[in-house]
Formats: sequence, C-alpha cells, structure tokens
Amino acid sequence: MEDQATKLRGLVEEMAGEEAAAQKIGELDLDVKEETRVIAVTSGKGGVGKTNLAVNLAVALQASGKQVLLIDADIGMANVNVLMGRVTNRSLIDLLSENVELDDIVEDGLQGVKYISGVAGVEAALSVNRAAQRMIHRKLGRCSELADIIIIDTGAGLSRYVIEFVLAAHEVLLVTTPEPTALADAYAVVKAYGKYTEKRSIKMIVNRIRDESECREVTDRLNQTTQKFLKIPVDCLGYIYEDRAVREAVNNQEPFVLMKPESPASLCVKEIAKSLLTGEKMAQVGKGWRNILDNLFGF
Repeated sequence: MEDQATKLRGLVEEMAGEEAAAQKIGELDLDVKEETRVIAVTSGKGGVGKTNLAVNLAVALQASGKQVLLIDADIGMANVNVLMGRVTNRSLIDLLSENVELDDIVEDGLQGVKYISGVAGVEAALSVNRAAQRMIHRKLGRCSELADIIIIDTGAGLSRYVIEFVLAAHEVLLVTTPEPTALADAYAVVKAYGKYTEKRSIKMIVNRIRDESECREVTDRLNQTTQKFLKIPVDCLGYIYEDRAVREAVNNQEPFVLMKPESPASLCVKEIAKSLLTGEKMAQVGKGWRNILDNLFGF
C-alpha cells in the first residue's frame, strides 16, 4: 500500500514544472542593495490567505521600526489595495509606459507602509509578455532605495511570472493550509523552486489551523515528502489560527493586525514578524478564551 507521502507526490507529479518549464527561468535580478531584504510570499493555490498575510506582515514589520514596501505582483488577481481600503489610480502594469517611473506608482498605505498595486483583470495579465516583464523589472530596480524590507505578494501557482519573482527573492514564505489539495500544491511549488535554484531559502507558514498540533502534523507531512523525493527540507516559520477576526477585517477592508490587534491571528502574525527580524523561533501564541468558545460552538 502506498504511504501518504507517495500519494501526495502522485497528486502533483504532472503539475510541477508544466508552466515553470519555460526557457531561461531565473533571469530576473531585482538589483537591490545588499542590506535590503526581499521576501516573496507565495502559495501553490489561491484561497489560502497569501495576500492577507503579506499585507498584515508588512504592517507588523513596519510597526517594528522597518520601512516596508509591499509589491502586489499578483498580475490578474491583485487585491492588496482592497485589503488596505485604498483606491489606487496606477499599478504595476503602468510601468509599461515609457513616461511612467517607479515613483509615479508607489502609494502610501496604512501605518507608513508603502505599496505598489497590482492589476486585476485577465486581459492585462495575458498581455504581459516577456519583453513587457523586462521593462517592469528594470524600473523596479530602485525599490531598495525606498525600503529596508521589500515584500512581494506573488501570484499563486507555477506561472513563469510567479517563479521569476520567487527566485529573485532572498527569502520565500510558502503559505498553505492543512487541506490535502493545498499541501499538494505547496509541494509543487517546492519542486519547481528546487529545480531552478540551490538557495533553499524557503519556509512554510500554515494558515487557518485549529491548534499547534495541527501545524506540526502539516509540517511533518510536507517535510517528509519534500525531503524524500526532492532532498529539500522545508522548515516551518510559523502558523496562524483560524480566526473570525480575519473575515471581519477583510469585510472592513482593514488589516486585522490593526482592527483586532489582540486577536489570535494578529498575535501570530506579530510573532512571525519578530521571528523574521530576530531569527528566533516563533513564540507560542495562545488562542484566548473567546476564540476557544468560538471554535467550540462553531462560530
């Protein structure tokens, strides 16, 4: 009988590398200053909370005294500005115009975070060919002049555009949930990542967990599979509890670390930010009595 790791690998064997197998992947160089950290937040599939984490992590890091620039590189499904409650007139795609430079598209977000909006719409996404990408990449070269930390919210999946940004980053945060399909897609990302680089600077964040034991189970399951078949260890940077405060904040178009700063999800993101800055393991976060009751009664 096949073990669980083998089954997980079988789910994604055909996915990993189909789109990422394009020629000359890994050419993108963001040309940032050595002291500027570039962190890509990515996921194997949509709907796992990737963008919400990127926005709230940016706010938490900014509160820690760092100047943060958040780039919405999710061409086609951009919504960083929506989660910040902002309306923007220009976006990443405007860099395709010869007379538009980086300063023209950088927006002031919440709590001092600067951000560059992506562009929503399938037509725009499909029109971004390789030559267009090169123009965007060239103009993004000045981003490190604006921030200590650059967070790139990539698209989900394995498109060439996603892989390029993932490979260009110094660190990669892979967001998943405990669902088997999310784990299968996360494995596909690790496989594609390992195909094009030897950096191995990828860490996992498990979103929407019920308790810490679930995070450990998810981490062990994925790590056993990636080590066995890819020889790539994937450490867990942290976890985020299932928390209704997240939904409330999204509906209010405000980061949950600002709207509900003491909620379990907010405390988790703050601890993840601290871990990124100090290199220490994420401290244990309690769920709180209210959240325990919510889970107990199904709210």
